[in-house]
Amino acid sequence: MSWLNRARRVKDPEAVAAIVSALRETHGDNVARAFLADGVTLAALVDAVFSLPIRNSVAVRAIARALESGDFVISPDIGPLWHVKYVYSHPSSMTVVDMVVLTPERTFASTEISLRLRV
Repeated sequence: MSWLNRARRVKDPEAVAAIVSALRETHGDNVARAFLADGVTLAALVDAVFSLPIRNSVAVRAIARALESGDFVISPDIGPLWHVKYVYSHPSSMTVVDMVVLTPERTFASTEISLRLRV
């Protein structure tokens, strides 16, 4: 199935495009494809998106939209109730440096969460 056909089935094409672009820009086409097919940790995704020449707030929104879009399979299964908590560079800072996922059962570090493009 071509990437164009997959793009037609996504729920939030802009969010997916932002993630694909960030991975391609940071790691190249082949690695980006492997990440999308096999899974990429939230930590690696955060690093890729934050390395782009865009404002931190725009990068944070892009990642949050991708997580909420339903276009990515999140592993491990975190269930229907979850929330993203932002980790800031220092107290009273507005610069996000990492994200964690909170569920009623536990907190997942960005290194424990994997995202794979739903096909």
